[in-house]
Amino acid sequence: MPIRKELIDELMKDAGNGVDIFGEDGLLDQLKKAVVERALEAEMTHHLGYEKGAPEGRNGGNSRNGHTPKTVIGKDGPVQIQTPRDRDATFEPKLVRKRQKRINGFDDTVISLYARGMTVREIRQHLREIYATDVSPELISAVTSEVLEEVRAWQSRPLSQLYPILYLDALFVTTKEGGPARRKAVNIVIGVGLDGLKHVLGIWICENEGAKFWLSVLTELKNRGVRDIFIACVDGLTGFGDAIRAAFPHALVQRCIVHQIRTSLAFVSYTDRKAVAGALKPVYRASTEADGLEALEQFAAEWDERYPTIARSWRANWSELSTFFAFPEQIRRAIYTTNAIESMNYSLRKILKNRSLFPNDEAVEKLVYLALRNLEKKWTMPIKGWKAALNQFAILFEERFPSSVERAFTHFA
Repeated sequence: MPIRKELIDELMKDAGNGVDIFGEDGLLDQLKKAVVERALEAEMTHHLGYEKGAPEGRNGGNSRNGHTPKTVIGKDGPVQIQTPRDRDATFEPKLVRKRQKRINGFDDTVISLYARGMTVREIRQHLREIYATDVSPELISAVTSEVLEEVRAWQSRPLSQLYPILYLDALFVTTKEGGPARRKAVNIVIGVGLDGLKHVLGIWICENEGAKFWLSVLTELKNRGVRDIFIACVDGLTGFGDAIRAAFPHALVQRCIVHQIRTSLAFVSYTDRKAVAGALKPVYRASTEADGLEALEQFAAEWDERYPTIARSWRANWSELSTFFAFPEQIRRAIYTTNAIESMNYSLRKILKNRSLFPNDEAVEKLVYLALRNLEKKWTMPIKGWKAALNQFAILFEERFPSSVERAFTHFA
């Protein structure tokens, strides 16, 4: 409901007399204090059943018994209020509860700052400078820890039965959970639903990224309702493909071409890198798998003498590097690289970089979850060329594809 113009004019009379509007104890602070106290008095009236000073309150049992001063922290800083008391001490205010130190908006502000990568020290400094509020590190930790219940619910939520594409990757953080500092893997899975939108399916923290742990992640996805995936896009982790096929026997595995190129160039001197990268292009840009193999042999003939490990690596991993050749251009663009999850991990690293060391795994979970929640808000459009890709999936995986896309959206949403 909009505030009446006459009320604003009345308030602004004081501002014209030199009263500060925005400063500490300024007009807005006084207005906030007055509104909160007025609401608390109304709650007390409802509790007692009569207005302040009303005759029915005399000798009627319980009655008002003065006020207790209290400071609460709000989104815009601390507010000094007077909380009414009753003689029987049975009054339980709803707007600002007993022992409540924060009012609506403050927690959201702290969590928003935390999700953007600010450390506890930086959040304290920000609140001190902007809102003239000095809060303890323990309070900030308590506020952000309330997110953990939300994380647990999100991590165990039911999932769709079908994800045409799955991207799996990990990034690394350092924690001192249970002893000395050590590096841990934060494993993340993105699923592309039938709507073409990306969805983060979960985060899992482990000592080392390995195929055995990834198998446990995939098993958990099955337990949460995932029955089928068409294509899993992964990096070059040894045994990754076997782990995926153990959980989803009919899934195809596409090893990231970009990762393979990076691995190949790691063996190359700086002066040859551009030439080697150019010589590899015909391999993965070929129209067919046969053309790609022929291009690989031509590459080997030209470069094997100087860099024999490159062609050998491509041949060893060819069964998973060549998966995308079986698909039309619309699907190839979506699966030949894990850029979809790499891009997300890049954004996460920018947020994580302020923390060289986390106290425990829960601190990692909180920050990664909050950061992902912000990133997912931007994923409002299907991946490029999705309608054409979905039509191709319907043909290529006819026996596993829902009978109609319209019905699938209803069933898998």
